[in-house]
Amino acid sequence: MAFEGKVVLITGGGSGMGRLAARNLAAAGKEVAIFDVNPEGLAETATGHDTIHHWVVDITDADSVHQAVKAVEEKLGPIDRLYNCAAIMPFGKLLEHDANVMKKMMEINYNGLIHITQAVLPGMVARGRGDFISFASMAGLLPTLLTGGYSATKAAVAMFTEILYHENMNSGVRFACVCPPTTNTPLLKQGKATAWPKMLDQGTLLDPQEVLDAIESHLEKGKFWVFPNRDSRIGYLMRRFAPGLIWKQIHKVEGF
Repeated sequence: MAFEGKVVLITGGGSGMGRLAARNLAAAGKEVAIFDVNPEGLAETATGHDTIHHWVVDITDADSVHQAVKAVEEKLGPIDRLYNCAAIMPFGKLLEHDANVMKKMMEINYNGLIHITQAVLPGMVARGRGDFISFASMAGLLPTLLTGGYSATKAAVAMFTEILYHENMNSGVRFACVCPPTTNTPLLKQGKATAWPKMLDQGTLLDPQEVLDAIESHLEKGKFWVFPNRDSRIGYLMRRFAPGLIWKQIHKVEGF
């Protein structure tokens, strides 16, 4: 790990990708702050790691986010790296999916990004350094059936992060927009418990450590888009240059 900063903040640190990132960074000697709404998950992430500090934070509440970020910086110092991992992922046909569930997804997956960005990024820009890591998804770039609500939130995350990067590209802050394909995290359980697209079984199930390793590699190379494996890189190119072929394959696999 070439990251030389001291303090890291991770949203969604109570499980999955956020938990793994927190433990990796604590093992590397960093001071790690984790936010989540799940106190039990936060405590489990921090178990055995004296340098993981946790706060119960609702990422959809802007005031709570700003207050918690202030508390982190008062305790640990300026934030050198941010991972925004907080997300939920229920699936379903758009005409059948509960509207309140889809709105909740947007609140967490997208509005949460807005809140943490406005709480953390101004300090990084003022200091002229930092790493800003935003988790989008291949689902936000490469559509399929049954994922419409989730895909819309991740498309919003990707666009927001891309424009944010270009508005601050000369600030000294490094930006990464991470677009993993199907990855072995607890989010999969949410999808499978609701409606699971057959298309998501077509590729290789990625290990979350591969995603985190790809982030480090891409940051060091100055690459904004993080496509962690060959399947995600090919999917991105196919979406750009052959969208009709993609939809033809999707309908064939899903059967409708």
